[in-house]
Amino acid sequence: MTSEQEAKKAQAKTEQPVRIPVKNVKVHPAKKGKGVEEYKPRDQIYVRKVTGFFQTLRRKMNFVFLFMFAILPWLTYNGNQAILFDIAEQRFTLWGLTLWPQDLTLLAWLFMLAAFLLFFVTTFLGRVWCGYMCPQTVWTFIFIWFEEKIEGTANQRKRLDAQKMDANKFWRKALKHFCWLFFALLTALTFVGYFTPIAELFIDFFTFNASMAAALTVIFFAFCTYGNAGWMREVMCLHMCPYARFQSAMFDKDTVTVTYDFHRGESRGPRSRKKDPKELGLGDCIDCNLCVQVCPTGIDIRNGLQYECINCGACVDACDGVMDKMGYEKGLIRYTTEHDLEGKKVHLVRSKLIGYGIVLVIMTALLGWEISNRVPVGLDIIRDRNALARENINGEVENVYTLKILNKSQTDNVYRLSVKGLENARWIGDQEVLIKGAAVYTLPISIAVDPYDLKAYMTEITFVIEQVEPEADVVFEHESRFFNKR
Repeated sequence: MTSEQEAKKAQAKTEQPVRIPVKNVKVHPAKKGKGVEEYKPRDQIYVRKVTGFFQTLRRKMNFVFLFMFAILPWLTYNGNQAILFDIAEQRFTLWGLTLWPQDLTLLAWLFMLAAFLLFFVTTFLGRVWCGYMCPQTVWTFIFIWFEEKIEGTANQRKRLDAQKMDANKFWRKALKHFCWLFFALLTALTFVGYFTPIAELFIDFFTFNASMAAALTVIFFAFCTYGNAGWMREVMCLHMCPYARFQSAMFDKDTVTVTYDFHRGESRGPRSRKKDPKELGLGDCIDCNLCVQVCPTGIDIRNGLQYECINCGACVDACDGVMDKMGYEKGLIRYTTEHDLEGKKVHLVRSKLIGYGIVLVIMTALLGWEISNRVPVGLDIIRDRNALARENINGEVENVYTLKILNKSQTDNVYRLSVKGLENARWIGDQEVLIKGAAVYTLPISIAVDPYDLKAYMTEITFVIEQVEPEADVVFEHESRFFNKR
């Protein structure tokens, strides 16, 4: 082999691509079916009950959320349901504020504000929303509570599922599913009660007088609640919730998350409480697996940060209990940051957090400004489509309009109407109307003008609405056109 050939061979070796080590991923083993390969479904997670500071905090927050959800649609304001998103009437009522399709920008502001608030909290405290306030988590833990009361502890539930069907298993399963279905039905009725008068809905549903649309909607949401909280549970968090996928874009090394202290815990292994772990060459983790048994998504937090973790703190309380029994310092699993575990300085106030905070302040100020400057009356003008203009018996040019006046307030008001931009215009129809709170009033009127007072084929005019009772503090103007007869 010549020196030139050796050089080319050496160059080829150096130009070979670097191989990236591939991690073997454990998958569910396949089992043989009737001529096809069927894959084993997910293993059921039997969540073990745990007590501690964070679980007490979570339960209290869950109770507050559930109480607010259940009580808000029953509250009244000025004799009406305080919160009602009436889609049929295209009217959203929030206490004294009534939003119409013309006010959807306010709803857009609210959704954007909620989104940036979620970004801010996630950057600071990780997925605490998922662990403490998400409806999927709240209802899942409620359904697990029914399981614990009826079927027993996690080990008892596992043994019950493994045994053959008998009288004891039948009545326990039947009672559990009955409680699940009843609670799901109450949830669905309450949820639909945000979109239709809730008192009438409950009465009509249980007396079988509800409309077909209302009954089907309630049944649909009851089925979804029963399926999500009773059967799917962590599948919603792992595979269907988009938040689990894009949360990592907001995380950094100063985000507070549930974390296992690897340096302190490894090497893990069982030992007697009387033994010194340092003499055994072990860390503080005794490998009891309680952190896995109490996790609602079934992950092992000791494997590092995973998108499945919902930051509920169950593993923190379980591990603290074990550390306390072993006589070790608590906090082997704790809410901390990656920089803290590495022994570096933690920057709780940082540029990303400040940016989200500034955006929140600006958006809150703009939303408040838009609400405070919102005119509580609206006007839609519909022209006569048969003829732009006509000549009446007095020889005047007449234009016909239909005025739809929206009273956006919650009180009954009297309005006076007039028109500007036409000389000697004659108003044909009512000029003072009483409109009930949160209602739309349809008023057909005509504007008549002497043709000698019209200078062009089309004249720009302005309809003016003035509130005269109970207070004369609202003036609203809407532009339109007046056409001359050719």
